[in-house]
Amino acid sequence: MRKPENEGLSLGYRLGYRIQFAMWEVFGPAQLGAGDDPQMRLKRRRQAKVEAARAARLAREADAA
Repeated sequence: MRKPENEGLSLGYRLGYRIQFAMWEVFGPAQLGAGDDPQMRLKRRRQAKVEAARAARLAREADAA
């Protein structure tokens, strides 16, 4: 069984996410609000992707039942 934070995300995507997140930490802008922060934008995009994968999995399970 997969961990919930990795649900529906491939290893390649998770690795790329971690690299991008670290790069924004080191090379990103100094101070921005939550709406402009590239790391927060990356987190929101990942959360949307996880929710979409979870919804697709639940739909498949409902169809199979």
